[in-house]
Amino acid sequence: MSTTLHPTARSGASSYSRVHIVLTSAIAALAGLLFGLDIGVISGALPFIAKNFQVGDQMQEWIVSSMMVGAAVGALGSGWVSRVIGRKVSLMIAAALFAGASAICAFALNPAMLIAGRVLLGLAVGIASFTAPLYLSEIAPRTMRGALISLHQLMVTIGILAAFLSNTAFSGAGDWRWMLGVIAFPAIAMLVGLIFLPRSPRWLMSVGRREEALAVLKKLRGDEQTIQTEMREIDEQLKVEFEGWSLFRGNKNFRRSVWLGVLLQIAQQLTGINVVMYYAPRIFGLAGYGSAHDQLWGTVIVGAVNVAATFVAIGLVDRWGRKPILYTGFSVMAIALASLGTLMHVGITSPSHQYAAVAALLVFIAGFAMSAGPMIWILCAEIQPIKGRDFGIAVSTFVNWVANTIAGATFLTLLNTLGHAQTFWLYAALNAAFLLMTLWIVPETKGVSLEQIERNLMAGKALRRIGQ
Repeated sequence: MSTTLHPTARSGASSYSRVHIVLTSAIAALAGLLFGLDIGVISGALPFIAKNFQVGDQMQEWIVSSMMVGAAVGALGSGWVSRVIGRKVSLMIAAALFAGASAICAFALNPAMLIAGRVLLGLAVGIASFTAPLYLSEIAPRTMRGALISLHQLMVTIGILAAFLSNTAFSGAGDWRWMLGVIAFPAIAMLVGLIFLPRSPRWLMSVGRREEALAVLKKLRGDEQTIQTEMREIDEQLKVEFEGWSLFRGNKNFRRSVWLGVLLQIAQQLTGINVVMYYAPRIFGLAGYGSAHDQLWGTVIVGAVNVAATFVAIGLVDRWGRKPILYTGFSVMAIALASLGTLMHVGITSPSHQYAAVAALLVFIAGFAMSAGPMIWILCAEIQPIKGRDFGIAVSTFVNWVANTIAGATFLTLLNTLGHAQTFWLYAALNAAFLLMTLWIVPETKGVSLEQIERNLMAGKALRRIGQ
């Protein structure tokens, strides 16, 4: 941590500002951690919930996908909420929802109550996934901004791994209520931590509270020249009027960037990644691992590979570029899922077949985590012009959760109707299609300024060329 703070210290930052930077890092970690916990926790709890409530596959799909319905609503409204009441208060609302909804899930008396709790969890996820990176980008020093936002994304994968470990710990007693309820503890810690954090200076200036914004920057920066420069930059940004819906209706080039963001988010969700995250024990069961203990430890390995491969993406994104990484990822995922489907078609009848199936699944996870996972979010932020950025990102994030809902709500039905092998072949074919989509319409944005991307877009250049 000390080496990270050296640039700020040399610029004259006080020890008080360093405390706020550390607290900001902590809140980034907790927001991402909670996001990941809620994604990962249901996979281990679901078999025990199904047994406790005696529910079939269709109800299990509703229990899984109900959180994504709430997340879609939360993501759609989070831009307006964070603009009206501020980023900090929005995050406090999300933390309170995380804690309360986790308790509702833990004490659910029936599937309907559990679904209601997971819808509320989804609202929290939708708000936090939009607002936390936005708050961090506006509160962090320029020298730490990229690191803190990357930390948030990394902590999502660590949260998934933590959920898998927690599920395994509670699986011996089959205690799904603790699996779901344990999320309340980091949520409460997040809520308490937020009390001590400042409001976003950019938001304060946007609502006319200039003196408060100046006071916050003095605490966070500690260098008068840096403060004045940042105040001027915020003033310039606030002169740009965000048009959103009117720009979407009136400008065909902006519509192109919005639709590209929508396609990218659909592609991310239909790779099959969240099917694996939500139904990992079921998939390990299909691969021949019959005991709950083996299945849950399998999910822990999935989570660990997910975390490790995310570091690969962080290391390569500004060296390889977005498109080469996506080419690699979609190719790897298509081959891995096709191999898994073929193994299931032939029949997993020996330990060597089991190991091969697990290897294919882990290769798929690595392919996603180093490519479509982070790259899609980066591209969706880069391709939107500044006047419509909030609108474009909100629409693509909403579609992300809608596609997530569809994937989660149909996987078990596909297994039961198409068959096990055919379901994985279908997802393999979708990844192959997304590889072609990347080739034909996705731009390469490495090393290109946002202003240049916007100029190319608005000049009517082909989408795949707007990064040139």
